Amino acid sequence: MTKNRTTVLGGVAAAIAILVGALAWTASSGDDRAVEAGRGHDDAALGGVAPIASPQDGGAAGASAAAGAARPALTVTTTVPREESWPITLAANGSVAAWQEIVIGSEVSGLRLAEVRVNVGDRVRRGQLLARLSDETVQAEVAQIRAALAEAEATLAEANANAERARRLDRSGAISAQQIEQYRTAAQTAQARVAAQRARLQAQQVRLSNTRIVAPDDGIVSARSATMGSVVQPGAELFRLIRDARLEWRAEVPGADLPRVQPGQRATLTSADGTTTDGRVRIVAPTVDPQTRMGLVYVDLPEPGSARAGMFARGTIALGEAPARTIPQAALALRDGFAYVFRVGPGNRAVQVKVSVGRRIGDRVEIVDGLDADARIVDSGVGFLVDGDLVRIVDRAPS
Repeated sequence: MTKNRTTVLGGVAAAIAILVGALAWTASSGDDRAVEAGRGHDDAALGGVAPIASPQDGGAAGASAAAGAARPALTVTTTVPREESWPITLAANGSVAAWQEIVIGSEVSGLRLAEVRVNVGDRVRRGQLLARLSDETVQAEVAQIRAALAEAEATLAEANANAERARRLDRSGAISAQQIEQYRTAAQTAQARVAAQRARLQAQQVRLSNTRIVAPDDGIVSARSATMGSVVQPGAELFRLIRDARLEWRAEVPGADLPRVQPGQRATLTSADGTTTDGRVRIVAPTVDPQTRMGLVYVDLPEPGSARAGMFARGTIALGEAPARTIPQAALALRDGFAYVFRVGPGNRAVQVKVSVGRRIGDRVEIVDGLDADARIVDSGVGFLVDGDLVRIVDRAPS
């Protein structure tokens, strides 16, 4: 019994000794860590590096460090609006057409086309031969009428001689007054027949000249339906001619804007291939289409360039000039269907401002409303900014 109690007491004593040793080792390690931490703080201070806060340092110290480390969201350049004088333009759409188009046909029927000398795209001059009809039949008719005219002239000469002899015998009383009147009537009838034959000859000569189909004016052949060997009919179209090779742009303008357009104003149209052509307003239509409520503005194109009759073109009509407050296109941000700029506010904070835009010329945009004349705005990187961002402003690099 005594032996067992001695054994238990020995075990308890050994456990207490082990526990004391462990506590002593822990305390020694803590002191070593404290020494090392202090040494690290000293080294960091000597090296100019801020010490890293441990979780035990507290939340207040971490928040203070985060506030002190706030950095700008973006490095930007700025600009101010520019006051300029910009043209006022009216946008319009329309078709390019011939100023005047001449339809050329034949006045002679039943004759064969013997020769065609021009084709589509040829430039012709007034009086130039375009085509020729077979004229053998007309030549024969002219010869026949000439013979009939000669016969009528001979008959007239005989009738005049008889009438002159009768007039001389009238004083002698050798013939009666009735016979004398008959001779005079025969002379007048013969003269009328001569005049009729001369008129027939003139008509045939005109018909003969119409076998030569010539250009009535200068221009460009825009269409050709004449085929050599075919028999033409009166009034049938053989050629179509753009008179003087002049084209015009027939711009469709809303009826409410027609009073703003005046003859002589400058217009610029853009073709489908991107080329531009200058023109002048020639006339403004006096009426408006009751269905579309659009009116036509006729713009002369002295130098049509690549424009062709029948093509569609967009363009603008210059109505004058007006002052404009403009900014670079790069300073404008489009979001959710609205336009914004970023004004530099106090503390270099970006302030998002909604604006209304107007005309655009090149890389500049007119600001109609929402921006003061002296406002300083960001003109680079606006797509990466949000309202309230801190920005760092730098000077623009020289170009």
